[in-house]
Amino acid sequence: MGVLEVKPVAKKELVLLREISITTFKETFGNQNKKKDMQIYLNNRMSLKQLKKELNNSDSKFYFAYSKNILIGYLKLNFELSQSENVLDGTAYEIERIYILKKHQGIGHGTNLFKKAIEIGKIRGYKKLWLGVWEQNKRALDFYKKHGLNYFNKHTFLLGTDQQTDFLLQLEF
Repeated sequence: MGVLEVKPVAKKELVLLREISITTFKETFGNQNKKKDMQIYLNNRMSLKQLKKELNNSDSKFYFAYSKNILIGYLKLNFELSQSENVLDGTAYEIERIYILKKHQGIGHGTNLFKKAIEIGKIRGYKKLWLGVWEQNKRALDFYKKHGLNYFNKHTFLLGTDQQTDFLLQLEF
């Protein structure tokens, strides 16, 4: 299992955050979606302006994941009112984004980053997390099932003009 170093993203690292966000999103979803819908989403949700707004939100936290001093992924956690859905009566926090570059997958980095997300939540006093995952992202669904997450609801995720269904999963720890 690969060693992973997880560090908070600094405001001065905004451009790097955008680069890793776009690259990992394209790697994960590019082959399964229309190019036009991907571009609309990336222009709106991964713009410097939008990411700066999210980075400046005190209830959202971004973390870079490094292996051997190489940036290989990132994590975004939402607490309190910054969560994308009002679910679980405010008793949980959200993993909004957890991405590892494709060439670094399958060797334990995703598991380590997920464990770090749990550790951060525990430090903040939480006992439960939740996340949304695209119903067609079989690899992610298998990963979360393996790590004990359970389905509790679903919501619509708009990718450009394409309305998709995300399964909402939760984990108590």
